[in-house]
Amino acid sequence: MLHIGCHLSSSKGYAAMGRQAVELGADTFQFFTRNPRGSRAKELDPDDAQALVALMQERHFAHIIAHAPYTLNLCGAEEKNRTFARETMADDLYRMEFTPGQLYNFHPGSHVGQGIEAGINFIADGLNAILSPEQTTTVLLETMAGKGSEVGSRFEELREILDRVHLGSHMGICLDTCHVSDAGYDIIHDLDGVLTEFDRIIGLQRLKAIHLNDSLNPTGAHKDRHAKIGEGCIGTDALARVVNHPALRDLPFVLETPNELPGYAAEISLMRSLSIT
Repeated sequence: MLHIGCHLSSSKGYAAMGRQAVELGADTFQFFTRNPRGSRAKELDPDDAQALVALMQERHFAHIIAHAPYTLNLCGAEEKNRTFARETMADDLYRMEFTPGQLYNFHPGSHVGQGIEAGINFIADGLNAILSPEQTTTVLLETMAGKGSEVGSRFEELREILDRVHLGSHMGICLDTCHVSDAGYDIIHDLDGVLTEFDRIIGLQRLKAIHLNDSLNPTGAHKDRHAKIGEGCIGTDALARVVNHPALRDLPFVLETPNELPGYAAEISLMRSLSIT
């Protein structure tokens, strides 16, 4: 069964997101833990979080994904920026325990001229500072497009971070189809080859979620500009192969396409129609 949803606004609360997902035909969703361009988080209502947990159990949801703000950079050049990222992520992980056993995704960061090796070290150090043995949340490194000084556009870089995290059992990967294509991995013509390489370098058991996006740019462009399904360079047929691939089909898929809710509902319906049950 295809587990698919989209990115939803958390402004009306946790349970409201769950109900909205159901209305859209989804059985998973993604949300920002706080303002994606800021630092303040809305006060959490434990009863609201429990209502979402109950709805997810009733509707047999897949794991949901909380997304860290874009402003966080665990490998920033200034210590104050790295500290801000660590403190914000630690607070997010505390809040995630009100919806136990879910996924928390973040962009690894940009080394801003310090070099890939320094960036990888800072990211791993930050994760080692905030992960705890008791947490039930799995933290996901997102595959990146490779624009600017981003860390994480190559599978080898993600593997190096994972190898340096002490609590590796609490870590995983979220593969973004737009990003990985823009990074130069040819998921259009050689999905099997890309996944074989991923398995060799990282291990498919580490892959926990998929961001399902088309791309406005061709493979290897290093641009990171998402497109609606079928309106980009990846195309509907290739994305259908992604959701139907036996190594991926049981994972939660989340749309981050440039859509309003009716567009998301249409894309969810489209991908379900293309799913081989």
